[in-house]
Amino acid sequence: MIKTVAALLLACGPYLLVAQAPVKASPSLHRTYRAGETLVYRMTGVNENWHYQIQADGIVKQDPGAPFLEEYRWSNLVSDNQKTDLTPGTAAFRQQLTLDPNRNPSMPDLAHVDPKLIGPITDFMTFYVDLWLAEKLGVLRKPGDHFYFKQGTPQSWADGQYVILGQSSIDFDFTWKSVDEASHIATLEIRHVPPEKSQVTLTADWMHTPVADTPNNWVGVNRTQDGKFHAAVGKETFDVEIKVSLVDGKILSGSLDNVVKTAERECTDQALTQCSDPKPHVINRKIDIILEQ
Repeated sequence: MIKTVAALLLACGPYLLVAQAPVKASPSLHRTYRAGETLVYRMTGVNENWHYQIQADGIVKQDPGAPFLEEYRWSNLVSDNQKTDLTPGTAAFRQQLTLDPNRNPSMPDLAHVDPKLIGPITDFMTFYVDLWLAEKLGVLRKPGDHFYFKQGTPQSWADGQYVILGQSSIDFDFTWKSVDEASHIATLEIRHVPPEKSQVTLTADWMHTPVADTPNNWVGVNRTQDGKFHAAVGKETFDVEIKVSLVDGKILSGSLDNVVKTAERECTDQALTQCSDPKPHVINRKIDIILEQ
């Protein structure tokens, strides 16, 4: 089955397992929803050499008898300081997210979205799913609380066309860092770290050699325009910080720092046996969101 980047957070990992257990939801982080409520988030991002800003406009919805959800549309893209029109498929795309522990996050259909915006869309989802999981587990109840969640199940962003293989394997390290009593704002930290035993699919012998100080937990193989293959493997981590309103559970702001240390090769065959010498490459991404309304 072809999977998209959305599977990074949702593919048969902790969410499905937790969803089968009784809700332990943290009362401190509970999201209080009101149908018709609107939210506007501004996202700014740096993805290696690409700098961008984009806006997510949301509205709270509820089907009769069902838990609440937030539905977002994307607009106002500024790419490398140039206002950029969204593709028709991206403009028509609606992203459904939730912080309600009684509703499982849903994987979006990104088939008609501009590939350049799959990253921002799924990064936005990262903030929501991290906070959703923290509330669902119900372990973080006060400042200083900490919880390590073993996941490790490979998560895929391969589209089967351009991205032949794309997987990462991570665990979650949750900490309630602090609370501002005056403003009723909690700060949570969620570190996405390599598991003790990585479960990513490594299709060539050279991919098993660790690039950093842990087993390789990230792999990407892309088909190039000339029919060759760009292959990379390495260590991925990302640190997420979320500021949450203790009044109604809204995400007020968030930051995501993603680092991937890789060794990459150019290969002439899909089996990745006829390749150039490895070259080191560090991918750095920094994403910030803020609630403007």
